[in-house]
Amino acid sequence: MIDIGVNLTHASFEPDLDQVLQDAFGAGLEAMILTGTDLDSSQASLALCQQFAAEASHGALYCTAGVHPHDADHWDAETAETLRELLAHPLVVAVGETGLDFNRNFSSREGQIEAFEHQLELSAETGKPLFLHERDAWAEQSQILRRCLDDIGQAVVHCFTGDLQALEDYLDMGLYVGITGWVCDERRGTGLAEIVSRIPLDRLLIETDAPFLLPRNIEPKPSTRRNEPAFLPWVVRKLAECYQVSEFEIAARTRDNAKRLFALPVGSPG
Repeated sequence: MIDIGVNLTHASFEPDLDQVLQDAFGAGLEAMILTGTDLDSSQASLALCQQFAAEASHGALYCTAGVHPHDADHWDAETAETLRELLAHPLVVAVGETGLDFNRNFSSREGQIEAFEHQLELSAETGKPLFLHERDAWAEQSQILRRCLDDIGQAVVHCFTGDLQALEDYLDMGLYVGITGWVCDERRGTGLAEIVSRIPLDRLLIETDAPFLLPRNIEPKPSTRRNEPAFLPWVVRKLAECYQVSEFEIAARTRDNAKRLFALPVGSPG
């Protein structure tokens, strides 16, 4: 299994990060992709990947580098140049987390669009795929993406929680779709669980978004609400139910999809 979205630089992992990594690989993960949401987290994620690559005997860590729409108003020329330098590193496998968030609007809509368009340019320039965020901004984000589909590489809609119309639109653009423990939530995730099997198995990716979105189907229940990459198998279990296929097939297909999208040199084809 490959977790395509985990926030290992989050403060909640500081006390026991080594154990979190050990538990994740012990649970069957082959690789994890750390999410960069601003310059600080992108740089910290790369530093952690480099440290792990130098010390670990198994498993692999990669990361993304980008500016989340919540931080878009801080975008400037220096930001673009720093991201360009980060994206030149082979352990940085995608541009993002980037996109639009009109739900919380922590940055202005104009600032979000500007930062998003600059990061689309970086994807086109570097050839690295996009790691996309979107909340309540599907129509605007779709319009922008469609204007530059011929220039950018591939992309994944990270932590998809939208409706069928948005899902079909993203699939029509040829995008990959990342599914988290949201699909395991019997309160908020039932709509997603009903449509998730519309995603072709060659476009499906899995992620924990840890420490967020703890899968609610975990048994026994963890002692805290902190999500961990070791809990990714519970997302796989729910998806196997939705697709009516084996957990092995979900794990193997999403693993191969992640390798293909992010050009990961881990293991051998499933």
